[in-house]
Amino acid sequence: MTDLYEKIVKGQEKISLIGLGYVGMPIAVAFARKIKVVGFDLNAEKINLYKSGIDPTNEVGNEVIQNTTVEFTADASKLKEAKFHIVAVPTPVKSDHTPDLSPVEGASRILGQNLAKGSVVVYESTVYPGVTEDICVPILEKESGLKCGVDFKIGYSPERINPGDKIHRLETITKIVSGMDEETLDTVAKVYELVVDAGVYRAESIKVAEAAKVIENSQRDINIAFMNELSIIFHKMDIDTQEVLKAAGTKWNFLKFMPGLVGGHCIGVDPYYLTYKSDELGYHSRIILAGRRINDEMGKYVAESLVKNLIKADIPVKTAKVAILGFTFKENCPDTRNTKVIDIYNELGEYGICPIVVDPAADAHEAKRLYGISFGTLEDIKDIDAIIIAVAHDEFKKLSKADLDRFYKAENVKKVLVDIKGLLNKADYMTEDYHYWRL
Repeated sequence: MTDLYEKIVKGQEKISLIGLGYVGMPIAVAFARKIKVVGFDLNAEKINLYKSGIDPTNEVGNEVIQNTTVEFTADASKLKEAKFHIVAVPTPVKSDHTPDLSPVEGASRILGQNLAKGSVVVYESTVYPGVTEDICVPILEKESGLKCGVDFKIGYSPERINPGDKIHRLETITKIVSGMDEETLDTVAKVYELVVDAGVYRAESIKVAEAAKVIENSQRDINIAFMNELSIIFHKMDIDTQEVLKAAGTKWNFLKFMPGLVGGHCIGVDPYYLTYKSDELGYHSRIILAGRRINDEMGKYVAESLVKNLIKADIPVKTAKVAILGFTFKENCPDTRNTKVIDIYNELGEYGICPIVVDPAADAHEAKRLYGISFGTLEDIKDIDAIIIAVAHDEFKKLSKADLDRFYKAENVKKVLVDIKGLLNKADYMTEDYHYWRL
C-alpha cells in the first residue's frame, strides 16, 4: 500500500473520481494539479461540458476546467487504469424519507466491474454507519471477483465541500480519513494530504468516520429548526426574530444560527440516514425528527404568511400576481436539488396562485427537468402584487428600493414583500406603502 502512494506521486499510477458533481469535480481538479486523475461520470452530457471547458456547477469556473489535466470520461473501462478510487456520488432520500442508496450501489457495481488487484477504494458519499463495509464491499467483491482485505482495500473520507462557498474549500477544511486497517489508513491519509492544506484527521474506524459526517449536518439541521420554531413563536408575539438574535448574539457562547429554508443534498437529507439506521436498531429518534419536521414545513409556513399579508393588503388572493426571486437551495450556487423554494411555489398553487420564478444563478435545465418550472427574468416582473426574496444571490442584493418599487402594480395601496433571508434593510420598508415580512 505504501508502494501505491509512491507510485501515484511518481505518476506511475492514477487515481479516479467516480461522480463529477458539486463534490467530485472540485476534488478531481485539485488532485490533477499534483497527480494523474481519471474523472468518470455516467452523465455523458456533463462529461462533454467539462471536455469543452464549461463548469456547469460554477464550483471552480470555466477557466480552471479548460486548464485542468483531469481525463474526463463516461467510459467506465477507463477506471481500470487507476488504482486509487474515490467515489463521490450523491446519497439522496426517497419520497418516504428513507435512504436512496441506488447511486452509491450503482457506482460500486461499475467500479467493481473495473477494479484491479491492489486497489484502494475510498467512499466520500454521506451514509449511515455501516454502509461502506456492509453494503458497498459485497457489491465490489461480487462484481470484481476479488476479496476485500486481500485483493483490494477500502476507506472512507466524508466530503465536507460547501457548494458555492469560495472560502471553505477542499484545501482549507480538515479532512477526516479512515481505512479498514492501519496500512490503508496511512495510504488514504497520505494521498489526501497531497491536496488538503488544512491537514487530515485519522478516524479510529470507517464507522466512526461515517458517523462523524452524518451528525455534522444533523447538528446544523437541529439548530436551524430551533431558530425556525423561534421565528414562528416571535411572529405570534409581533417581535422581529432577527433583532432578537442580534441581541442574544452579544453573549460569547450563543450559537449564531439563523432561521431559513433547509434544502440541498446535505442538511435536509443526512439526518434521515441517521434516523433510518436508528429505527432499524429499535430506537425512534425524537429530537432529530422533530427538527426535520419543522424545517420541512417552513416552505408552507412562508406561503401561508404571504397569503395572510395579501389579505391584510386587501389584495384578492386567487388573482394575485406573485414573483419569487431565487430557486436554488442556497445563494450563489446553481444547484436546485432538494430546494425548499418549490414548497413555497406548490403551496401558493393550492391558493390558485402561479408565481413567476426568477433565478439567474440556477441551472435552468435542471429546474425544468426536476420540477417542470421555467424561469423568467427580472425584466418579466411587472404589475406584481407580492414579491418573495427566497435566496440571497448577490444579484438580488444589488436591488434598490426603487428597483423593487418598479415591479409592483402602481394602483396597489400596499406592496407585499416577503424577505425570507432578511436581505434588505428593514427600516427602508417599514413604510405606509409596504407590508414587509421576514423570517
